Amino acid sequence: MIFVHFLFFCRWVTQSFLGPKSGDVPLLTIGSGRLGLLAFVSGHGYNYRMKSHDEKIPDPKELEKEIGEFLSQKYGNNVKIAAPVVLPEQNAVDQAKSATGRKKDINFNLKPEELIAYLDQFVVKQDSAKAILATKICTHFNRIRRAQEGKEPAQSVTKVGSIKNNVLMIGPTGVGKTYIIKLIAAKIGVPFVKGDATKFSETGYVGGDVEDLVRDLVRQADDDIGLAECGIIYIDEIDKIASSHSIIGADVSRTGVQRALLKPMEETEVELKVPHDPISMIQEIERFRKTGKREKQAVNTANILFIMSGAFTDLEPIIQKRLTNQEIGFGARIERSPESYDNLAHVKSEDLIRFGFETEFVGRLPVRAIFENLTDNDLYDILKNPNNPIILGKKLDFAAYGIEIKFEDQLLRMLADQAFTENTGARGLVSAVEKTLLEFEKKLPSTRVEKFPATLDIIKNPQSSIKKLSRTNDNRFNGMFERLDQEERQRITDYLDANKAHLENKYHLTMTASRVNIVAQAYAKNIMDIESVVKHIKSHYDEIKKMELQFFTNHDMNIVLEEDAIDFIMEQLIQAPIDLKKIYHKVDMDFKHGLKLAREKTGRRRFFITRQALLNPEAYISQMIQSEFDSDSTHPKS
Repeated sequence: MIFVHFLFFCRWVTQSFLGPKSGDVPLLTIGSGRLGLLAFVSGHGYNYRMKSHDEKIPDPKELEKEIGEFLSQKYGNNVKIAAPVVLPEQNAVDQAKSATGRKKDINFNLKPEELIAYLDQFVVKQDSAKAILATKICTHFNRIRRAQEGKEPAQSVTKVGSIKNNVLMIGPTGVGKTYIIKLIAAKIGVPFVKGDATKFSETGYVGGDVEDLVRDLVRQADDDIGLAECGIIYIDEIDKIASSHSIIGADVSRTGVQRALLKPMEETEVELKVPHDPISMIQEIERFRKTGKREKQAVNTANILFIMSGAFTDLEPIIQKRLTNQEIGFGARIERSPESYDNLAHVKSEDLIRFGFETEFVGRLPVRAIFENLTDNDLYDILKNPNNPIILGKKLDFAAYGIEIKFEDQLLRMLADQAFTENTGARGLVSAVEKTLLEFEKKLPSTRVEKFPATLDIIKNPQSSIKKLSRTNDNRFNGMFERLDQEERQRITDYLDANKAHLENKYHLTMTASRVNIVAQAYAKNIMDIESVVKHIKSHYDEIKKMELQFFTNHDMNIVLEEDAIDFIMEQLIQAPIDLKKIYHKVDMDFKHGLKLAREKTGRRRFFITRQALLNPEAYISQMIQSEFDSDSTHPKS
């Protein structure tokens, strides 16, 4: 049996459009202005004619089927088509990326104070750490932007000022170190990967390779190497790789990892293709199959920002010993030992070296941000923050069963006190909330309860409270829920007033008292953080403004919706799921005839629509026409 490889047919179809070449399967163009195909297999012909320009070009499977039938008729079962196994082709987007070198400029124009204002909305306390991180990270990415714009000569970068602002964050667990870096990366729009230092070992030993983080960064950037080269790599528990003086021999999981990090933290080329990564090997095979070339793909780490963090619990005694070196004798000064946070604030490179870090490793972390311990009041402020994921997450848990939950201020205070006793920072809040509400989350979904007022009194007696809540005719709980709803709206209003300037600048939306109230209403009815709510309101605002253009297009008259009219429409959109098209249809029906009459009587083509006009359009039009007549009678035309 003879097998004919199907690639010949693909070649055949291609040549029917591009023309024959010497040595190829003979092809013949038939018909004037039309495409025709003629292939000769073993001296016998097979004709395929396209009847018109509009006829669909056959795909390879159709051709395979037709020619298979032809061969079967001509040679019986002696000749068969063998279709090759084809790996997935690279999509058009990837091809476009490779054609442009996959280089993507970062659109980053944030100033340090703008980034600090953004972080203040989500992170409680840590003012010093936020200021340091925002300033140095803004500087880092603005320098990248200037270099990409050609404003910073390459010569100056290579000779002077090439030290990266890699950051070392020191602070106890649960104070927001990881959270703040995730917020910054999301705000900037660069890829971000996190790794634990304890999971890596020196290259060549069993365990993860620190260069794998760079490869993960490329995956996070959707294989855009240019974008990955401007990303952030965050390594937690870095204090766990400090060398231990009790170990004899090579310490591959500690000092070995430090040495392996030295070059990536400064500048090096990291190859994407590695023997232990099957995905990178398959991608390399695919590229070779398409291009026939072995291309070296590597990531340059010169602009990748490395941020390390750790609790450094054993660092405080080292600093304290240095700070409290007492003199001996009658004239010695007795110095008081500072608090633990004050100790960390005085950290020096020599302390980190005594702690167990290599000198070269410490030198590549020039920026240090110290995080403070959180007090019970700080934990309480976190729970009150409308952007905190703990309360929002718990609202989503109950909403999964169709239950709306509101929290009493006294209950939040109790939860903060419980979390503080665990001494795990903000992480203790999660366990405190889960432990307190677990019984209600288990029992209430089996009842007909739709509104759950989480007050201190209800939480203290879960069994009896669940029975009372199950009674649908108990209006006392409905009153509690409404009270908590009003308290929550007031908290949101206070928060919006404090962050008004930032929100107005970011979303170009004037936060009037009426609009602040609308945002508070939307937050109370939906489970979203404040920025998402404001973004949602802004989208409503933009859509409502489009009604003005639509009215002009349909009726050749300009209407201007006043701010109070826009707020009135937004209130309707928030209170009930109303289609904006229906609202426009009502505005169109209420005003088109009356405004046409007003145009004929007054000659005006521009009309200002207020909230009162939307409520009573007939009275608005009548008053407008009457005012015009009164004006004419007072000032008669000569």
